[in-house]
Amino acid sequence: MSKNSKGSPFLILFTAVAIVAAVSLLPLNKISRGLLRDFNLAGDIMHITEKSDPDAEKVDKQQIDPELIAAMEEIEVEQPAKAEEPAVEESDSIPRQSEPKQPKSENAQPEESPVTSEVVEPPVPIDPHDGEIIVMEDYSPDGNGLKRFKSALAQAGNRVVRIAFLGDSYIEGDIFTQDVREKLQDQYGGCGVGYVNMYSEFPGFRRSITQSGSGWEVYNVSMKGHNKAYISITQQYSMPVSEKATATYKGAKRLKHTDSWEKSRFIYLSPDAATINTRQDNGEWATHSSSASSEAQCIEVTGPMKSFSVSTGNMSLAGIGVWLDGNTGISVDCMSSRGFSGVTLSRVSSSLSQSMRRYIDYDLIVIEYGINAMSEAQTDYSAYSKLMIKSIGHIKECYPNADIIIMGVGDRGSKRGTDIITMPTTYNMIAAQRDVARHLGCVFWDTREAMGGENAIVTWANANPPRANKDYIHLTHIGGRKLAEEFIKSLNNAINK
Repeated sequence: MSKNSKGSPFLILFTAVAIVAAVSLLPLNKISRGLLRDFNLAGDIMHITEKSDPDAEKVDKQQIDPELIAAMEEIEVEQPAKAEEPAVEESDSIPRQSEPKQPKSENAQPEESPVTSEVVEPPVPIDPHDGEIIVMEDYSPDGNGLKRFKSALAQAGNRVVRIAFLGDSYIEGDIFTQDVREKLQDQYGGCGVGYVNMYSEFPGFRRSITQSGSGWEVYNVSMKGHNKAYISITQQYSMPVSEKATATYKGAKRLKHTDSWEKSRFIYLSPDAATINTRQDNGEWATHSSSASSEAQCIEVTGPMKSFSVSTGNMSLAGIGVWLDGNTGISVDCMSSRGFSGVTLSRVSSSLSQSMRRYIDYDLIVIEYGINAMSEAQTDYSAYSKLMIKSIGHIKECYPNADIIIMGVGDRGSKRGTDIITMPTTYNMIAAQRDVARHLGCVFWDTREAMGGENAIVTWANANPPRANKDYIHLTHIGGRKLAEEFIKSLNNAINK
C-alpha cells in the first residue's frame, strides 16, 4: 500500500469535517423557510463538554394559543368547500435591509369587491424607516388613519381622550403602557391609570397601581363556562364568590400622575337587583342600589381621591372592571391577556360594547398580539392573518369612533447551538401583521424595527441594566420605558404631519 493510500482516510475525514463546518455557517432555517434548522458544529461540540446556559434554556418555551389552534383547525375543515376563494395575499412587505425580500406568491390573487367586482389591491407596503424614526405606516384609504385621534387630542383640555391597548403578556403588568400613559399625560394632561380588573393573583407586578381584594372568581373568554354576553373589550370579567367580595385600588408614586385621580367608575352587569358599596379614600362606605338589567351599568364617584374600593355580595353580578381617570386629558387602558393570540377579539359582545360606550368609549385602540401565534417551524401565517382581519374588523365595528394601530411583534430570540439569534420566522409574522393593517386600512407600527431590528432582543437582554428578560421575548420595566419612548416619538411624528 502506498503512502498516499495510507493517508487518504485522514484526508477524507478532514474534508468531511471541513464540509460540515462550512454548512454549519449557513443560515439553513432562513434558506429553507423553516424546513431545516440551523446548527453550530463548534457549539454542539462545546455543548457536550460545557454546561448549557440556563437562561438560554428558557428560549422557545412559549406556547401557541390553543384558541388559535382550534380556529385554524376549523379553517382547515372548511377549506375544501371554499377552495376556489382567494386566500389572504402573501406579504410583499418591506423587509429589513439585512433580510432578502420574499417574492409575492404566484398563487396569490387580489380581493374582489362584492358590489363592483373590481380588483381591490391593498396599499403597497410602506418602508418604516425615516431617519431615526420608525414611522406609523398609514394604510387608510385617505392616508389619514389617525384622523379621529388627532381631532380628539385637540379636545383634551375639555374631555378625556381614551386609548386602549389590547395585548398579551408582552404588556402585562402595565409594562410599556405605563410609560406611554405617563408621557402622553405629560403632554396633554390627565391622571389615573384607566382600566383595572377586579382581581389579580399577582397584584404587585404592576407598578402603576396598588391593587388588593378577595372574594372574586375571574372568567376570561377562553375559559369553559364563561358567559358570552359578559365578554367586553377587556375579554374578562369577575363574579363574587363570597358574601363580601371586595376590590381596593390605591395610587402609586413610582410613576407620575398615578398617585391620585379625579373620577372612579365601576362598570358591571347585574341580571338581578343588587346592592353595591363604594368608598373613597378612608371615608364612609356609600350604598348604591342597582336594578336588574341586561345592559352595562355604571357607578361613578367623583372628587380627587387616592384610593377607591368596591364591595358587593350579589352572586349574580359580573364586574367588568374599574376605570380611574381624570376629568380631562389622556387615559390609557392596559388590557392584557396572558397566552392570547388576539383571535378571541371576534367574540367580544357587540351589544355589551354598545351599552358600555355610554360610559367608556375609545378614540384610539392599539392592538398588540402575535407572540403566542409564533413557532420555529411555522413560516406561513396567512391563516392567522385571516383570523386577525376578522377579529380586528369586529373591534372596529364595536368601537366605530376609534382609530386602530396594529403593533408588530417585538424581536424574539431563538437558540442556535449555544447562541441566541432572532427567530427567523419573526419576519414572517411581522409581514402577516402588516398585511392585516393593509387589508383593514389602518395604521401599523413595526415594534421590532423600533427595538433595533436584527438580534435586538439579544442586545436588550444583555444590556446593563437589562431591557429584556432572559426568555428573549418579554421586556423588563426598563425596556418597556425605552420602547415607549420610541412609540411616542413615532406617534408624535404621525400626529404632527
